[in-house]
Amino acid sequence: MPCTLNMWREDYWLPPGVTWRDMEQLEGSDRPQPLDLLVALPLALGFVTLRYVFERYNALPPMGRCLGVKNRLQMSASPSPKLESFYRQRSRQPTQSEIVALMSLCGKTQRQIETWFRLRRNQDRPCQTKKFGEAAWRFFFYLTAFTAGLACLIDVKCLKYFLFTYLYIMFPPQPMERAHYWYYMLELGFYGSLLLRISVDVKRKDFKEQVIHHLATIFLLSFSYCANYIRVGTLVMLLHDSSDILLESAKMFNYGTGWRKMCDTLFVVFAVVFLVTRLVIFPSKIIHTTLVLSMELFQPFPGYYFFNILLMVLQALHIFWAGLILRMVYKFLKGKLEKDERSEESEIEEEEVDKGEENANQEGDNCWGRSKDTLNSKLSMLATTCVLNNLTNHMASAADRIRKAQ
Repeated sequence: MPCTLNMWREDYWLPPGVTWRDMEQLEGSDRPQPLDLLVALPLALGFVTLRYVFERYNALPPMGRCLGVKNRLQMSASPSPKLESFYRQRSRQPTQSEIVALMSLCGKTQRQIETWFRLRRNQDRPCQTKKFGEAAWRFFFYLTAFTAGLACLIDVKCLKYFLFTYLYIMFPPQPMERAHYWYYMLELGFYGSLLLRISVDVKRKDFKEQVIHHLATIFLLSFSYCANYIRVGTLVMLLHDSSDILLESAKMFNYGTGWRKMCDTLFVVFAVVFLVTRLVIFPSKIIHTTLVLSMELFQPFPGYYFFNILLMVLQALHIFWAGLILRMVYKFLKGKLEKDERSEESEIEEEEVDKGEENANQEGDNCWGRSKDTLNSKLSMLATTCVLNNLTNHMASAADRIRKAQ
């Protein structure tokens, strides 16, 4: 109990001179309370269930069929109990020494073992329909959340949000709109569901950054709600959702067939919106307001530092992803963009396998072509020799018969 009371000390959460009694002057539900965050837990489980229903009955059959989403045919690894046991219990990517040991154990060549492990890894690679379902679900949520965020902000009073001077007027005892409450709870529940399913979702190369982003977002939303940074939080969520809609829609068209131009167009628009909102508006307006301009109204306190550190973490992740996006834009302008920079590593592996097999087939065809040409030439030489020998024999026998007749 003393630790709990110590955690909720006024000087941790509120600016100097402001007490919890000042916050209680707001009537009933108009005041954010920490226990409200418990609502996000059942919402997270509800989102997991809703996502399962959405991907199974809505996203894949009609939407996937319209966009032409199909799973690629891939070769399966030949049954091998010993290699399968090593794959499951030891490692999915054996070292050179382990490959040598497996060669003697299974009686296979190094090439066969390497090919088997590549094919086996590709069997565990998520299919196109799974990736399309994830993108469609996130697109649906971000579109809904962005619309809800605009509905919370677009009125005569809340239009002042965009002046960034209205954010801290009467802070912290600012009244909370009921729409803002549900906006916060839905966003918290959604990011909680992403954490619950992150182990079964498509694993990409920025997996660690995604986990950090989800945790930072949950901490940021939870703290901003308890400390009544509601107005800043709604703007942060709105800025993030605006570009995420375009990203997920571009992924949906990318997984389809015959939508390359649409995918490229959406990607370019996404890149522009992302760079403007997260590298220009977010640091120059949001962070500048909370870090600098807010000091005109109150003195720094622990909650102020904690809140701004979380914003800095988000900004660092924005810079990391901006680097990936700019790299993709450069490749797109050069005409060399073939896949998402964040694509899962197994997808790259499969492409290498396909190219390797294609090259091997081409080499085999060339080798067979050369062998066939050599064989044909030898057969023709042999046939010519046989014909000449037969003709010579016939001529010799005819000459003998003529001599005998004479």
